Amino acid sequence: MTAKDIFMKTLPFCWSKLGLGLLNIVICVVLFAILMGIALLFNSEGVAAVMIIVWFVLIGIVNFVINHYFAYLVKAGHVAVIAQTFKDGRVPDNCVSVGKAMVKDRFGTANAYFAIDKLVSGAVKQLQRTLGRITDSLLGSLPGADSVKSATNFFLNISLGYIDECCLSYTFYNRGQNAYKSACDGVVIYAQNWKHLLKNAAMTALTVIVSILVVTLVAFVLFGGAFRLLGWSGFVAFVLAVMLAWTIKFAFIDSWMMVKMMHGYMQVAPSTVITYDLYTQLSGLSSSFKRLFNESRVTPGTVTAVPQPYASAQPPVETPVTAPVTEAAAEPASEPVAESESAPTPAPAEESVRPRFCSECGTPLKAGMAFCGNCGKKVG
Repeated sequence: MTAKDIFMKTLPFCWSKLGLGLLNIVICVVLFAILMGIALLFNSEGVAAVMIIVWFVLIGIVNFVINHYFAYLVKAGHVAVIAQTFKDGRVPDNCVSVGKAMVKDRFGTANAYFAIDKLVSGAVKQLQRTLGRITDSLLGSLPGADSVKSATNFFLNISLGYIDECCLSYTFYNRGQNAYKSACDGVVIYAQNWKHLLKNAAMTALTVIVSILVVTLVAFVLFGGAFRLLGWSGFVAFVLAVMLAWTIKFAFIDSWMMVKMMHGYMQVAPSTVITYDLYTQLSGLSSSFKRLFNESRVTPGTVTAVPQPYASAQPPVETPVTAPVTEAAAEPASEPVAESESAPTPAPAEESVRPRFCSECGTPLKAGMAFCGNCGKKVG
């Protein structure tokens, strides 16, 4: 399915986000009217100034509760459904209910999802800063390099808001593992494919910026005209216009960009063979990733029998180790065999093919593996 098809078939999530955003604006308008009414009763500019400050505090609280809890869970459900769509090849019916059930089943509580999201977001930002330093060193002292670096970092910072959702989507795509482990794998997949995933970052960021400016301008014209007729503050009209623009951005612009970025992510994720030593390297580069990785190793429910997410394509087959059967061994011996002519004893052969186990987590190790497939520990 194309990104456009997925976006159109998951529009119910966009409408839910828009509804929450408009509810936020309505509450802010009602609070403003009540506080300004109180200010008019006192007929004092000082009281009016205090009421404005109280209004800003209250809208901050309302914005936090609505957008960082309810809207956050709606976005999580959207991510879950998109990930499931890439896995099944179709958008599930009644996608909002399905997404809600998937988030509850995968994380249990909202707090668990919040915790993993913060760690993934922090890891992605720390890794991007490392990549940014590499880019800066490559540009060196070229003429105008500072401007190029600033513009590049600006666009990349905008695009990073969608990368962490891509990494989190892997927790829904690979549901056979503990959520922390799948999130770790998602970040590693990004680290291995960052060039591919960020090649359209500039265009993505440019689209977001232009869209926000256009929506903000239209909203300010509407609120500004209404407030001017009522004789209310133009500054408050601007604040409400920005809130409306943010709501439309969150509901539609962000959703479209998230679908596009996830579409690119899922094109490379299933075929990516994770480099095992990246877990140790990324833990050294990012404290958030290190904490995420440590949580994946101690959280109950971690699947340790599967080395890495894509090992399902080639599952390890455990067979009992037996000595090779030869014709001589198959037939009963009719006469004693001289010791010098006897076949090699099975003990050395059994020793040579005996499976090894990771000393850290006990996972069976394949021949030739330098790192544990489950925990990333280097083995001898």
